[in-house]
Amino acid sequence: MQDAILAMLAKEPSHGYDLGLRLRRALGPLGESMNAGQVYVTLARLEKAGLVVHERSDTSPARPDRKVYALTETGQERVAAWLAEVSRPKPDLVEFHLKLAAASASRLADPVELVDAQRRELLRRLAEAQRAVLAEPEGSTGGLLLEGIALRLQADLRWLEACERVWSRAGKESGDE
Repeated sequence: MQDAILAMLAKEPSHGYDLGLRLRRALGPLGESMNAGQVYVTLARLEKAGLVVHERSDTSPARPDRKVYALTETGQERVAAWLAEVSRPKPDLVEFHLKLAAASASRLADPVELVDAQRRELLRRLAEAQRAVLAEPEGSTGGLLLEGIALRLQADLRWLEACERVWSRAGKESGDE
């Protein structure tokens, strides 16, 4: 979640409350169970790590001052590295979904290009898994595990096809293409 918050701050400085709303919106039904305090705890950790800074916003006398968070240069570098990262031992679909939403919102990366980079990595892993399956003796438990890995990668590739359809359509609707 840290990287998603950083990427959302790359678009513009924001209050913790607004970041929580944007995260819940990006996660859809999965975001409904998100603890609002989690955003503030994450922001405190990011600030301690030197990735964000805060300043008090000017608000009306009826409302207390609120902190507005912004990225530091180090935070910007981390966002860029996170968006460029494609090779993970096990892709986290929620994190990848947040990466797409944050990339689109911040306009730091094209979500369709991120999907394509992830697809290339999964295809590479699938080819490795399939070669390993063929090298195993038939009926071996190692072969069964490798077959499971290959099936999971195929399912993830189908999900990436769905992501590409949605984000391609979103890009056309917003006139980004």
